[in-house]
Amino acid sequence: MIKHLQMTNVGPAPKMELEFGKRLNLLTGDNGLGKSFLLDIAWWSLTRKWPADINPKLTAGKKALPAGAGEAKISFSFTSKSREEKYDSNYLRKEQAWTGRPGRPANPGLVLYAMSDGSFAVWDPARNYWRTQDGVDVQDRASAYVFSPAEVWDGLPGQGNTWLCNGLVRDWAGWQKEKGTPFKHLKEVLKVLSPSSKETLEPGDLTRISLDDVRDMPTIHMPYQQDVAVVHASSGMRRIMALAYFLVWAWEEHKQAAKQLQEPETKQIIFLIDEIESHLHPSWQRSIVPALLSVMEKLTKKAEMQLITATHSPLIMASVEPLFDVEQDAWFDLDFEQKKVVLRRREFEKHGDAATWLISEAFDLKSGRPLEYERLVEEASALLEKDPPNITQIGKMKERLVQALGPKDEFLFNWRYICKQKGWLQ
Repeated sequence: MIKHLQMTNVGPAPKMELEFGKRLNLLTGDNGLGKSFLLDIAWWSLTRKWPADINPKLTAGKKALPAGAGEAKISFSFTSKSREEKYDSNYLRKEQAWTGRPGRPANPGLVLYAMSDGSFAVWDPARNYWRTQDGVDVQDRASAYVFSPAEVWDGLPGQGNTWLCNGLVRDWAGWQKEKGTPFKHLKEVLKVLSPSSKETLEPGDLTRISLDDVRDMPTIHMPYQQDVAVVHASSGMRRIMALAYFLVWAWEEHKQAAKQLQEPETKQIIFLIDEIESHLHPSWQRSIVPALLSVMEKLTKKAEMQLITATHSPLIMASVEPLFDVEQDAWFDLDFEQKKVVLRRREFEKHGDAATWLISEAFDLKSGRPLEYERLVEEASALLEKDPPNITQIGKMKERLVQALGPKDEFLFNWRYICKQKGWLQ
């Protein structure tokens, strides 16, 4: 598991440092403050490869560069197969590259990265790690498997006429025909990642969608008793189906490779997810993090998983309240203060619901109201502070508040109560 990450003269702040929890790590902050950047750095620290360097089709996952003149440094540590490893990497401007320790790097376990645009990346210790030939460490295997959004579904080509991955459509159809362990695992993972017990994701019958496409197309059985081709499903469903497939594919291929090499399966899995709530309905947002923390148990009982995710969703933050453990979880928040980006590890406090999380340090909103109503509430509050207030203005403000706010609105109730107690309203 990744334990520590520190950047100097890299990214939006002169210095950034994180001490990760061993199980769940949450990243919050406004757009442009560095959440995706931190996930990219975490991926690179574990694999020593930038996603876009491996697959130029990606629009994200580019190599990090120094923020300004002078030394730029990335320091990190993680638990490897046998012990904790610490690294320091400096940016060499002439080579336009980050330095690495000579020889074979440490093995961080299976590393998965789901990017916000639908791209995926996997580093597999059985398939991407250095091999030994004649007593010498040789790096001649694929550096990692990095998929553009289309390649997740249609397959990842290798060199020549080879395929590194068949893609969701072909693999799902093949697994369904074979009715073996991969399809069993896919169904179990889909069930765990479903929004609720009343709306479970279940594979339907294979179908064809075009005279010009001879592939057997997987379908998803909808609650309204229709089978819908996976490529025609909603954005949220496609996001979850891709996550489910990615998890099952990565683990099944890791098992196969470990078996071929006669090596044990990895004991640790690190899963990085950007914008975990992307495309998901609020009801789904409430269940996705707890589901992901438990989903690997459907694939293996032997490996521990560390989840690091960035989110903009107050529902995500509220959903982890029952399971957040300060001994093994962490919350990091990015803020923009005095024209500077500041990264803090915040103490996780329960707020009870999503509305209260909206006005917490995670999202820094004054309220969950529309901006126009928020200004109206501020104006109404200021009116009460006048000594004495204008009774005519009080009456007009009451009319505006009644038109704007719901009859059960707490502010409206309290405002009218104060006015009546003071004798300003009848």
